[in-house]
Amino acid sequence: MTNQQPEQNQLTFQPSQAEPVMAVVLALLGAGRQPSAWELLSEVETKVGLKARWDLLAVLEQLAENKEIVGAWREYCRSMRRAGDLAEALRGAGAPEKEITSTIDSLLQQSKAYRGSAEFQDMVNFMGSFRDYAPFNNMLVRLQNPTCSFYATEPDWRKRFERTLKEDARPMLILAPMHPVMLVYDLDQTEGKPLPKEVTEFAKFEGEWKSSWLTRVVENARVHDKIRVDFKALSSTNAGFATVAAGEGGWKMRIAIHNELDEPSRFGVLCHELAHIYLGHLGSDKDHWWPSRRELSRRSVEIEAEAVAFIVASRFGLKGASARYVSRYLGNDPMPSSVSLDLVAKTAGRLEKMVKETLKPRRDRRPGGGQEEL
Repeated sequence: MTNQQPEQNQLTFQPSQAEPVMAVVLALLGAGRQPSAWELLSEVETKVGLKARWDLLAVLEQLAENKEIVGAWREYCRSMRRAGDLAEALRGAGAPEKEITSTIDSLLQQSKAYRGSAEFQDMVNFMGSFRDYAPFNNMLVRLQNPTCSFYATEPDWRKRFERTLKEDARPMLILAPMHPVMLVYDLDQTEGKPLPKEVTEFAKFEGEWKSSWLTRVVENARVHDKIRVDFKALSSTNAGFATVAAGEGGWKMRIAIHNELDEPSRFGVLCHELAHIYLGHLGSDKDHWWPSRRELSRRSVEIEAEAVAFIVASRFGLKGASARYVSRYLGNDPMPSSVSLDLVAKTAGRLEKMVKETLKPRRDRRPGGGQEEL
């Protein structure tokens, strides 16, 4: 009996490369990285081979259900599998926009230059003076005033900062050695010696301005992404924040912006807070309209969000304090490897579209993943 040769067009068995693909994904997550779909695919293909791409979806699905790994990792894998971005990358679409790189390089150069200035040293000295309180007391203060950034006792404000309490100053309570409680006061409850410029103008954006830009972004966030934006009184050193809006009237996320900021500054801060959401820093939503990247370091998330705000503001002719802001988190270190320049670029493009166009509500999710718009 003779051996039969396989026909020319007959498919031959290809062994699965799921195990090495899984090793690459877990190594990235273990290193504190949660890359974009395009970056993830590139890493897998570089380290395992081009054919490994066909195992990536199955590996992510398996990791998403693996109860033995960190919950945030499972959420990242689930959102990456279901958001639709990976399917786009597998089709060869969605490569990073090269022009964004030069804009980010400009931001980093400005940040490095700022670190050598006298203003930066003033800011470091000022902020360094607020490290005397235990983490538990910091938590107590945040419970009493969620927007508080700086607080101290009345003697400390007077002796160390040359500031006195306002007539109607309201204290907060913390625990203290040898005493049941101690009274401390937020920066806004004091007056006196001027603060470092970086502290008072950290959220300032300025330039030729159109009110329609801010109005359109707020409306698109509301209608297209179910993100509620409020303008309200916050601490003078807190320009805004983003948070999950669980159980709040159908909203997915909520953003608060300081109502005393002028419109260009409101716009810049809103871009920063929306970037936190779209970059996945608060986790994904049940429909996976954005990724889940909750395990990144504080340095990484703030650099990513402010880089997005810097890019969008620059595209519309606005200048802000991004270099000063990024300098706080960059220090003398290089850009963290966990920063995704691809997602920064894509998020900046997403926000630019929200400024220019009126977006319609999203349709329900398609069976194969991803979303459609009306």
